[in-house]
Amino acid sequence: MKAGSKKDFDLIIAGGGMVGSALGCLVAAQSPDTRVCVLEPRPPENPGDDKGWALRVSAISRASQAVLEHAGAWSGIAAGRISPYRRMMVWEGDDPGRGLSFGAEDVGEAELGHIIENSLVQWALARRLEQLPNVLVIPAAVEAVGVEPGQVTVIAGSHGTIAGRLLVGADGAGSPTRSMMDISTRGWSYHQRAIVTTIRTERAHRDTAFQRFLPGGPIAFLPLCDRSISIVWSTPEQDTDALLALDDDAFMEAVSEASGQVLGKVITIGNRAAFPLRAQYATRYTDKRFALIGDAAHAVHPLAGQGVNLGYLDVAVMAEVFLESLAQGRDPGDLRCLRKYERWRKGENLAMLAAIDGLGRAYKVGSGPLPYLRKIGVDLLGRTPMARELFVRRAMGLAGDLPRWAVA
Repeated sequence: MKAGSKKDFDLIIAGGGMVGSALGCLVAAQSPDTRVCVLEPRPPENPGDDKGWALRVSAISRASQAVLEHAGAWSGIAAGRISPYRRMMVWEGDDPGRGLSFGAEDVGEAELGHIIENSLVQWALARRLEQLPNVLVIPAAVEAVGVEPGQVTVIAGSHGTIAGRLLVGADGAGSPTRSMMDISTRGWSYHQRAIVTTIRTERAHRDTAFQRFLPGGPIAFLPLCDRSISIVWSTPEQDTDALLALDDDAFMEAVSEASGQVLGKVITIGNRAAFPLRAQYATRYTDKRFALIGDAAHAVHPLAGQGVNLGYLDVAVMAEVFLESLAQGRDPGDLRCLRKYERWRKGENLAMLAAIDGLGRAYKVGSGPLPYLRKIGVDLLGRTPMARELFVRRAMGLAGDLPRWAVA
C-alpha cells in the first residue's frame, strides 16, 4: 500500500506488538478491501532458532491459537520453536500429589496450549503484515490524536497526518494513546517482581507445566521443546535484588528449593531478569472513534498465564464488531458500535482480573480457616468430573461467550 501526505484508512492501530499486529492481520485477512495502518516505532528482530531461549514467553491458549490461525499467522509461528504443554500441576506445601493435576486428555484434546517465545510471535505477525496488500506498517509512534466529524487523525512524526475511521490503542500498559484520549486507569502494585530465566532440571518435564504457590508468590515451570524450562518466579520486592545477585550455583539451589525439587535439582541456568507486577484496568475501553485492546485496556498478574490470551480475545471481538459494522453499512467508529465491543469484553476482563487477584491473595494466607478451605476446594475440583472439565476448558480458552474467530 502506497503512502501519501495524508493517508486515509478504515482502521489505524497504535502499537504493533503481539496484540496490535494480530488485530491488523485478522481484520486485513478477513476483509481484503479494508485498509489497515499499523504504527509501530520498534520493529521486531528475527528471533532465530540458533539463538538461546528468550526470557519472555507466553502460554498461548487454544482460543488464542484459533485467532492467530484466522489471522494467517499461526503457520509462521509453528515453523519456529513452539512447545506444547499437555498437563498441568498446581499445588502448595511440600506434596505436589495433594494439589490439582489435569491434562488435555481430560477433555479429549491433544494439548492444553503452547509455550511460545514472545519474540517469535511478534516476528511471525510482522511477516504476515508484510504479506497483506491492504496493510501499511509505519515505523512511528502516535504523537497526537484529533477527533473530527467522520474521522480520527493522528500525527506520526515525519510521516505526517494519518486519517482513519477508527483508532485502536494497542500500545501497552503505559498506553500514550489512552492518555491522549483522557481515559483514566485504576490499579495497584503487588509489591512483587517476576524473575524470569531458562533452566534445565535432573528429570524431564514431560510436557507438563508446574506451579507451586509459596507465601511470597508462585513459581511456575513452563516446558520448552528441548527439555529446557522457562520459569516465572513472583518474588517480594525486598527479596528480588538479593536473588538476582546470587551466583549461578546459589540461584539454582534457590530455584530447586522453591520448586520443591518437583523435577529434581536445577542443573543449568540462563540469563536472569525481573519485571514489576501490578494490576491495572482502564475505566472505559472506548471513546469517539477510539478503542483500547490488550494491556492498554487491562494488565493482570502472570500467575494464571492469561495476559496475552485476554488480549487475543479482545482482538477477536474487536475484529468481529468492526467488520460486522462495515458489512451492515454502519460507521465502525461510531460510539454505539464500539460500545458493543466494550460490553462484551470489559466485564469478562474485569472478572478474570478479580479472579486472578483473589487467587493470588488467597494463597498468601497461611493460617486460619482459609488453607483448609483451599484444600477442600482443590479436592472437590479434582474429584468432580463436570467441574474439572469446565475448569480445563476455561484454562484452554474454550469456554464462555467466544467470538467467531476464537473458535478453530
